[in-house]
Amino acid sequence: MTDLIARRRQLLGPNVSTFYKDPVHIVKGEGVWLWDAGGNRYLDCYNNVPHVGHCNPRVVEAICAQARELNTHTRYLHQGILDYVERLTATFDEPLNTAIMTCTGSEANDIALRMAEAMTGKRGIVATDATYHGNTTLVSHLSKSNAPEVGYGLGGYMRHVEAPDSYRIEDPDGHRFAAKVQEAIEDLEASGIGFAALIVCPLFLNEGFPSQKDGWLQPAADVARRAGGLLICDEVQSGFARCGSHFWAHQKQGVVPDIVCMGKPMGNGHPVAGLVTKADIMERFRSSFRYFNTFGGNPVSCAAAMAVLEEIEDKDLQANALKMGRLAHERLSDLAAKYDVIGDVRQSGMVFGAEYVLDRDTKEPASDYADRIINAMRHRGIILSKLGRHKNTLKIRPPMPFGEEHLDLLMDTLDAVMAETPVRL
Repeated sequence: MTDLIARRRQLLGPNVSTFYKDPVHIVKGEGVWLWDAGGNRYLDCYNNVPHVGHCNPRVVEAICAQARELNTHTRYLHQGILDYVERLTATFDEPLNTAIMTCTGSEANDIALRMAEAMTGKRGIVATDATYHGNTTLVSHLSKSNAPEVGYGLGGYMRHVEAPDSYRIEDPDGHRFAAKVQEAIEDLEASGIGFAALIVCPLFLNEGFPSQKDGWLQPAADVARRAGGLLICDEVQSGFARCGSHFWAHQKQGVVPDIVCMGKPMGNGHPVAGLVTKADIMERFRSSFRYFNTFGGNPVSCAAAMAVLEEIEDKDLQANALKMGRLAHERLSDLAAKYDVIGDVRQSGMVFGAEYVLDRDTKEPASDYADRIINAMRHRGIILSKLGRHKNTLKIRPPMPFGEEHLDLLMDTLDAVMAETPVRL
């Protein structure tokens, strides 16, 4: 382990992040399980990249079969990309019916911002102050916590608004958030930059996935449209049936975006991503920018992505996400009744967690406690993480085949770990 860490530092450079104080050396995955080099098994309650399960047989076979036959770029005609885009766009509401394939969600979000400029002639972008949308030079400026120290002055084109927080901020209908977006738009217009788009994760997952009633985002979407801008929904984390009630989280929010970006779970770990948009936006983008991606939409990637859609449908994983989310909320609520350190419980399908606080009245974040919990869980064979503005909310986002027996193991272990972990050191 020490040798691996030293080699990483030498070959990959300093400050390459790893999970946990004692990093895990993973060598094998299957379904919702991971194994380390010592043969220890871990329940994966974090990774949404293997969306339909680690090493899913259907996806593995699709990749291998297509790799044995052909893999090239999209300047040659190939039916695979057309079949996939046709099936993908069928999961969206009209007029979202055309797509661009990429390799990463960062690339998809980068294209979305260029589409917004092409449609509006402006460059100002509004995002929340606790979000993350990727790491291209342009997209990295959408995040305040991960923003680069230098970046060609692109930060001046961004405006960050207060992220929703259902635990601390009263905003039951989304009107407060919409007002903040309006203020940011007015500032961009006054600066001469102008407003091009509002970009959000419709579950506000990095923000701590606050509890929101269906349609909460609609007022902010209306504000953006009235100002002549686009609504971009980044569904890299929230999409592909994870929210349970709908296939896409923006559908739960009651909006039809102008652009929807996706990535990570799209190919179950194979590097495939993309975006879906309206025909007029696509036409404007194609005429305004010369864009080509050598690997985006290649036959192997499309085969992997198609297999993911087939697996979601055949195994009814959307219904499983809805069921497991509700059960998880019940189990977490039971723990909240037992432990005062849990200030809030929330879930959106197969994304669920609890926010830790030192005091329920003051709602002071228990960030250090959350860190100790996830590290202790790692040593008990449970992989999870934390997120939110205060990094005090458990982020539990397992692969979609996660079942009741897995939930029982997770919650029983969490109960045991919390019982023996002091809130304050």
